[in-house]
Amino acid sequence: MAIVSMAILAVLTFLLTQDKPFWERYANIYTYMDDSAAMSSGAPARLNGILIGSVTEVGLSGSKEPNRIVRITMKVQRSRLKDIPIDSIAGISAENMLGTKFINIAMGRSKVTVQPDGEVKSEPTAEIRDLVKRGFGLFDAAQEILVRVDKIVSLVESGKGSVGKLLVDEELYDRLIKTVAELQKIAETVASGKGTVGKLLYDESLYSDAHSALARLDQVIQDLQAGQGTAGQLLKNPALYNETQASIAQVKQLLDNLNAGQGTAGKLLKDEAAYKQIQSVLGQADTALTRMNAGQGTIGQLLVNAQLYDSIEGLSSELHSLTKDIRANPKKFLRVKFSIF
Repeated sequence: MAIVSMAILAVLTFLLTQDKPFWERYANIYTYMDDSAAMSSGAPARLNGILIGSVTEVGLSGSKEPNRIVRITMKVQRSRLKDIPIDSIAGISAENMLGTKFINIAMGRSKVTVQPDGEVKSEPTAEIRDLVKRGFGLFDAAQEILVRVDKIVSLVESGKGSVGKLLVDEELYDRLIKTVAELQKIAETVASGKGTVGKLLYDESLYSDAHSALARLDQVIQDLQAGQGTAGQLLKNPALYNETQASIAQVKQLLDNLNAGQGTAGKLLKDEAAYKQIQSVLGQADTALTRMNAGQGTIGQLLVNAQLYDSIEGLSSELHSLTKDIRANPKKFLRVKFSIF
């Protein structure tokens, strides 16, 4: 009884410690790669992510051919061999950047399947290495970011910078409290109907005025649509529209005539001879004015000769006195003397 009990205990222990049923049959298959990418024995072997076995050995194959330097031996369930087409591709995958690596076989489409001790083609491991390198670069970048964040947090905790002052500056905190209190007072004032904003919100008369203004505006729009008033006539009267269009056409014709050099204004704009004649007249006038300013000629002397101006002024005064005397005593100047021979 003791021997039988020990045997049963041994069988149960064996069954409980095995992760695979003891009646399951397994077969070895192989794959070759350039690099094992730190693959180790005992790593899972999966078919499209489904566990079908494990890696039993990772070693050098002794071959110098590209992509056949490392041989990986996998022990898979025989019942799964029929699910592995011969054109399937084995590759090294990882659960995450730092997770355990495993062999993942991507199922092919061929009707011929892998046999025991057969070979499964592999994909290059350069992509895995590049992925790992990018992962390390990502970790370095994340570490730098964490260092910067730590510096920012230290500055904030020490009260430096805008955010730090917002958190630790008591004076700024008091100002914010006062500002909030003032805003609360303003809100209470508005709610009580005081002030301009409060009246805008609560004053019924102001609402009535606004409503009346809108009503008048609506009436104006209705009058416009009905063709009433000057603006309404402009919008609705075809005759006024035709007159306006005719006036615009006449103005356009006038502008065309001006551009064509027709009429007096058109000649003034386009005729070179008239332009030169006007320019000559203006030149002569400028010369005459220059001479007058220089005191040349009679008019120039009148403008700039002070002695001549004084003489003319004196003569004018004498003529004025003479005229005054004639008016006061005309007989004195109209006496006629007759003599007989």
